Amino acid sequence: MLIRHPNRIREPRKPVAAQPAVESTQEIRATSVQRNAQARPGDSLGAQHRKLIRGYLYDQIDPLKAAAMGRDKLRGQIETLIRRICDDNRLQLSRQEEETIAEEMLNEMVGIGPIEPLLADDSVNDILVNGAGQVFVERFGKLELSSITFVDEEHVFNTAQRIAAAVGRRIDESHPMVDARLADGSRVNVITYPLAIDGTTISIRKFMRRNMSLENLAERGALSMEMVEVLRRAMVAKLNIIVSGGTGAGKTTLLNALSQKISDEDRIITIEDAAELQLQQIHVVRLETRPVSAEGTGKVDQRDLVRNALRMRPDRIILGEVRGGESFDMLQAMNTGHDGSLCTVHANTPRDAIMRLENMVMMASMQLPLEAIRRQIASAVNLIVQVERMRDGARRIVSITEVCGMENDVIQSQELFAFKTSSIDAQGRLAGQYLASGQRPQFYASHAHLFEGQH
Repeated sequence: MLIRHPNRIREPRKPVAAQPAVESTQEIRATSVQRNAQARPGDSLGAQHRKLIRGYLYDQIDPLKAAAMGRDKLRGQIETLIRRICDDNRLQLSRQEEETIAEEMLNEMVGIGPIEPLLADDSVNDILVNGAGQVFVERFGKLELSSITFVDEEHVFNTAQRIAAAVGRRIDESHPMVDARLADGSRVNVITYPLAIDGTTISIRKFMRRNMSLENLAERGALSMEMVEVLRRAMVAKLNIIVSGGTGAGKTTLLNALSQKISDEDRIITIEDAAELQLQQIHVVRLETRPVSAEGTGKVDQRDLVRNALRMRPDRIILGEVRGGESFDMLQAMNTGHDGSLCTVHANTPRDAIMRLENMVMMASMQLPLEAIRRQIASAVNLIVQVERMRDGARRIVSITEVCGMENDVIQSQELFAFKTSSIDAQGRLAGQYLASGQRPQFYASHAHLFEGQH
């Protein structure tokens, strides 16, 4: 049975049969009112017909079971039901209009409804549904309001339910938040009533089909070719690198680009909450966390997976995002022979990234003194790459900082490159340049044998 919004629970209906029974016109209209699908004064006649048909179809076909049907079989049932409702209510729809409504309902029941076309739009990075009447998209780093809308709150809620059900989760009043992943790899967060006061909210971070290289990013202005060379050498030298930045800054994109410089000879273990990395090497083991079940059991977090990964003979460990106790285990791994490991952290500057690591390790291992934690960080981390989504929407590497050890209980570092803004044009685009500090990376000397003959 379809799990409906907690404020709209209704008696279960029998699932549709091969020849579904059709309710009377009066019953259909009553049902449509209960579903908030009734006509509104501003609705066109076509919109009224769509709402009437949509409400009836949802009464006859369980959306959760529909997702398991074949697309052709479901289309046939939908088209049959549309013709019956049109006949019973004397609705004058052309064949093309019937097919259009059938396609919309098909996408809604086996896809993600009206936002399905946005998933196919390569210019869209994020899809943000703020209730039925607002769907924002991010294009080229800028948010804009799209023309797409849902019919009502229950339409949004049903879409959220299908997304959650596809990964074995549920969304309702007792479980009002869920993280999921679409079939194409896109990452989804849903929050609903009573936590989302104004209606169900769906946030989708699209899975990027094209895996960008460092050179591709340089062509787009995200870094300079000199920075590409330093990062390439850092990967060859198997430095432990932290990618730091805010939400949506491009941390995962950069992590993917860095990973392309890893040798095929290395055994790589990736650990993520939602699998987004697109490693091309032949020896990759992908691990993904598991949330707690509806019964409150079965949770496997990143710390569990990092500890297990250490028993899997990894050459490199790539951790999608460090945000808790796994930071301690990741530093331990970096300090015990797993050179060339990578991870990301939410922080605004390289110095903030170090402080966040200190705080996370301290929370995970309260008995360790701060000096010991700092020594562990200074020994484990070699490079911090800071990424930022700037005010013009462009994503850039704004700093590459080398960690140089400890002195007087303070972690020492030197900035190798920084992006400096010089002007803003009439369209709000930032102009600037990537400046080298003039400091020679310390790892060039310690790994000189790897770079012989290179300039």
